[in-house]
Amino acid sequence: MTANATTVANPLQALATVHQSPWLDFIRRSFVQDGTLARLVAGGDIRGVTSNPAIFQKAMGEGTEYDAQMREELASTTLSPGALYEKLAITDIQAAAAALLPVYDASKGRDGFVSLEVSPYLARDTHGTTHEAARLWADVARPNLMVKIPATPQGVPAIRQSIAAGINVNVTLIFSLAAYRDVVEAWLCGLEELKAKGGDISRVASVASFFVSRIDAKIDAEIDRRTKAGDPQATALAALRGKVAIANAKMAYVYWQEIMQTPRWKALEAAGAQTQRLLWASTGTKDKAYSDVLYVDSLIGPQTVNTLPPATMDAFRDHGRVQETLTTGVNDARTVMDQAEQLGLDLGGVTTTLLEEGVSAFADAFDALLGSVAAKQAALMGEKLTSLKAHLPDDLAAAVDQELEDWRGKGTLRRIWAKDATVWTGGPEADWLNWLDVVDERRANLAELEAFQAEVKARGFRQVLLMGMGGSSLGPEVLAMTFGKHEGFGHLYVLDSTDPQQIAAFEKKIDPHHTLFIVASKSGSTLEPNIMLAYFQDLASRALKDKAASHFVAITDPGSKLEAHARREGFWKIFSGDPRIGGRYSVLSNFGLVPAAASGIPLRLFIEDALRGVRQCDASVPPALNPGVRLGAIMGVAARQFGRDKLSIIATPQIMDFGAWLEQLVAESTGKLGRGIIPIDDETLGGPRRYGRDRLFIYLRLASEHRHEQDEAIATLIDAGHPVVTITLHAKRQIAQEFFRWEMATAVAGAILGIDPFDQPDVEASKVETRKLTEAYEKTGALPAETPFAQCGPLAFFADAANTHALKDAGGTATAVLKAHFDRVHAGDYVGLLAYIERNRDTLEWIQHTRLHVRDAKTVATAAEFGPRFLHSTGQAYKGGPNTGVFLQITADDARDLPVPGSNYTFGVVKAAQARGDFDVLAERGRRALRVHIRGNLKDGLAALAKALHEAL
Repeated sequence: MTANATTVANPLQALATVHQSPWLDFIRRSFVQDGTLARLVAGGDIRGVTSNPAIFQKAMGEGTEYDAQMREELASTTLSPGALYEKLAITDIQAAAAALLPVYDASKGRDGFVSLEVSPYLARDTHGTTHEAARLWADVARPNLMVKIPATPQGVPAIRQSIAAGINVNVTLIFSLAAYRDVVEAWLCGLEELKAKGGDISRVASVASFFVSRIDAKIDAEIDRRTKAGDPQATALAALRGKVAIANAKMAYVYWQEIMQTPRWKALEAAGAQTQRLLWASTGTKDKAYSDVLYVDSLIGPQTVNTLPPATMDAFRDHGRVQETLTTGVNDARTVMDQAEQLGLDLGGVTTTLLEEGVSAFADAFDALLGSVAAKQAALMGEKLTSLKAHLPDDLAAAVDQELEDWRGKGTLRRIWAKDATVWTGGPEADWLNWLDVVDERRANLAELEAFQAEVKARGFRQVLLMGMGGSSLGPEVLAMTFGKHEGFGHLYVLDSTDPQQIAAFEKKIDPHHTLFIVASKSGSTLEPNIMLAYFQDLASRALKDKAASHFVAITDPGSKLEAHARREGFWKIFSGDPRIGGRYSVLSNFGLVPAAASGIPLRLFIEDALRGVRQCDASVPPALNPGVRLGAIMGVAARQFGRDKLSIIATPQIMDFGAWLEQLVAESTGKLGRGIIPIDDETLGGPRRYGRDRLFIYLRLASEHRHEQDEAIATLIDAGHPVVTITLHAKRQIAQEFFRWEMATAVAGAILGIDPFDQPDVEASKVETRKLTEAYEKTGALPAETPFAQCGPLAFFADAANTHALKDAGGTATAVLKAHFDRVHAGDYVGLLAYIERNRDTLEWIQHTRLHVRDAKTVATAAEFGPRFLHSTGQAYKGGPNTGVFLQITADDARDLPVPGSNYTFGVVKAAQARGDFDVLAERGRRALRVHIRGNLKDGLAALAKALHEAL
């Protein structure tokens, strides 16, 4: 592209003599900054500029000229790639507007415009287009801006509304005369509305961008196809090559001339309105057999604009011919249109197709543009972001790529952010999507949490005891285990058990005089936190008397029974949850942030990291580059198409507790309707031969604390062909990014699996069975009697009728029963050890050792869980997911029991009821399940069970 320096009028400049304005279809920062645009404007070569996503993609996706502004913007705020692109684009548009302002002023607002397009994703959204047009108009804030709006059926009302709001509009993607008529009507109506409400219609400019060469490309291709096929009308068809597009454009100009003579327009003109000029777009020649200035030379006429790509502009400057051609050969143009119809060239169908293709092409270009910005942003932010690297077998990688392309083409991610339930099942999913917005909402209201944190510190609490289950406890537990104790704040303990030994152990860890008690329950009616609260509120009341309530904080949804209780008792603080966020998606809401504040985690820094995770998963980030969508696609496709539904989580020790939170998120979200992904957490790494073909490995790696032996073990798995996704964190605080990434990934995987990832029907089933048993105890003072089908020393074996039938003839020893049970394990299954016993160092070591023995003997995935904790976590998948689990439930006599204040039952009774209710639902769902009850000393019983298991396996 060259800036003309001669004083002799060139063809571009000479267009002014026939009242046509040449605009340039190009923009780039260097082109504006180096003065090229200003020189072209000053020389009279161009009188306006248009842009589109493809133009910006080429500009921003190449080189480094936008890097400085990117760094500046990213240093001061956390932006999505879409928001960053807008800041870059608006800077360019404002600079171009400044260069064109002399033309705008000299032409009294008739020329000198620069165009910026609304998001192509909104082409079928009237409200979204209208809103975005108004926003861009306000953000650019230049009188010589034109906002580009497509002439889709949904765009036309937005054109009218925008013009009525006094916004300059460049209507784009007009291909047919019918569409042009609709555009003209929208323009006239918009001006009339603006005039009626007293607006200044003299300052509202508009152009109607009528696309030209693309029509010939389609029509000519059809002519060539039919000619090659021996069409008997081949000669007549050949005579129309390269003529239909120009004829179509001339008919549009004839219609414009007719409109200019109507009383309706004359009234607006008398009030000062400007004409809406036809702008010839797509004027670069596609067919090399034609003149490279065909679509400029042939469309010269008064009150029009021709927007030229750089090469066409240079060509016309060099050898264009300036003479009025629009008003000549009009009858010939009508003849061409008639002949095209007679020959069945279907111009109507062609223009409809071109509109669809134009919308898609602009969306594709916008995807590419945002992908370029996202990639550049990630490179510039470097270690401020977590990273994902996937090593996948070729067939899985190809299937994932196809899934991501499907998501891109269908705009599925944008539908998630629009809270469209049809992404999943079209059920109630939209009611559970406020986790998408909660980080921004909490950031805007951070002062409340920071004030609470300061008060907690001032009161000098030495311990913080959080009582909750599932999503209310697992997120805070990750924070406690990952960040530890902060100076000036108490140690955060998280209690999520009804085991009386565990309750007693936590009681020993705290001093009520120096403890802040936090009870967290979304519904406010969940059994476990309510009885934990009753116990510790009674403890605090005995120690603190009338000051006890000042040590209690509740986190619950508005209107819950817990909220009412907290108000009645006079709790120190009540923090509200969001009823439109499910428990397992609530860690970045008050359910995670209140415990974070109480334990001294720097909130603002934590929220900023969470916000980085949100922005990187934004709707503006194309799926292939979107960290949440990409991970979700890997998980969903691996499970759906390749049977790799055992998500095996490996983590650097300093962040290993993240897996416990992740277990609940994935299992409870996906495990239903016989489908799902089974998370396998904290299963010590073995060699490649220990694993079947049902595994997908996730390696959560804290770069600053990584272990070489762990890296090497992962590398061995990759070399053996196992799929491994490595996620690298550069600081512990980046766990906040991962919380959101995994929430998005799980929602995406749920969509791929075709389930609702926000309900948990089988968790409720266990609660129902537990409630039946506790109610029976309340009435009779005892749980319903049960009889073991086998008794072997301290080990008593129980099962439902079906499982008893499968196992009762195995033999009279514990080894025989266990062998018969585990002989039912097959390739692709997993084994769940479900222990309703105290969770402490000794029992954790026992269950880990036992699971590894099972894994190595059977080459299957193993889950090692403690009840009732897992009921609000993986329990959903065990009951509602694929029937590939083989379960050994472990219960035991309690060494001591504790009363539940205000109830007839004890914690031991509740735990027993939960275990039996859990087993009943497993059995009802046809699961292969066995319960072993340890009588007497737990340590001796576990040793006996381990011995029998080793012999059985």
